[in-house]
Amino acid sequence: MAVDLHIHSTMSDGTLTPDQIVRVAQQKNLTAIAITDHDALAGVAPAIQAAEGSTLQVLPAVEISTEYHSAEVHILGYFIDTQAPNLLEKLKKIRAARRDRARRIAQKLTDLGLAITYEQIAAEAGEGSIGRPHVAATLVKAGYVQTSQEAFSRYLIPGRPAYVPRYRLKPSAAIQEIIQAGGLAVLAHPGIDNAQQYVDELMQYGLGGLEAYHTNHSPARTRQFLQLAQRLGLLITGGTDSHGPGGTMPVEIGSVAVPDKCFQRLLQWAEQHGRVGLPPRTAK
Repeated sequence: MAVDLHIHSTMSDGTLTPDQIVRVAQQKNLTAIAITDHDALAGVAPAIQAAEGSTLQVLPAVEISTEYHSAEVHILGYFIDTQAPNLLEKLKKIRAARRDRARRIAQKLTDLGLAITYEQIAAEAGEGSIGRPHVAATLVKAGYVQTSQEAFSRYLIPGRPAYVPRYRLKPSAAIQEIIQAGGLAVLAHPGIDNAQQYVDELMQYGLGGLEAYHTNHSPARTRQFLQLAQRLGLLITGGTDSHGPGGTMPVEIGSVAVPDKCFQRLLQWAEQHGRVGLPPRTAK
């Protein structure tokens, strides 16, 4: 049995709806999934509802982008109360900052002679938390670039003409919000941007887990993170980080071999700590 605890839906920058993600996971006979949209919780309830009556369990989760020592560090939150007022307010502020950033990017693109408007970008995002992938998709549709990757490399990464930095929490604040919402804070894909170097520091703020299994982790790196987690007493999670077909991470859901025992240990932790947001009972 396998799980995929890192998936993005159309509620952030994924290309599959929560319902579609659930159907794919069921087709692949996954034990559990987590919708970990960027700074958004709107995809959790639809996914849980879509999985009702099946053996698939859906964890309430989120991924929060933070900045630490000038590096981008992503914090995953599992078992969170999706109605926690403080967390909802903080995520609302982050999403508002995302919209402001998109407006500024649109203006930079206009100044460069590219007829791209904020309204087009917002339409691409739909109900989702707006981000650079939506800008990239808009540029592709307008014919200014051939692929999203080209859009990023030519316009949207640091040092390129339409890049705009955005508001981010500090990891300590993100971890605190997750814990206050009854959740477990996990460092996402530590192999990206060498985020593993901050694990010891982040544990001081309450970090409880490490995403050892990830699309961008080689077998050697995965073993390294498994050993690190064991040494520090951190729980282990993993997932594809799938953004769906055509997304920025277009890997197939369930394509990273994450052992079911990781999920079972997460459930044990949640029960021991009386965490809210446990997956609903499912059909046997």
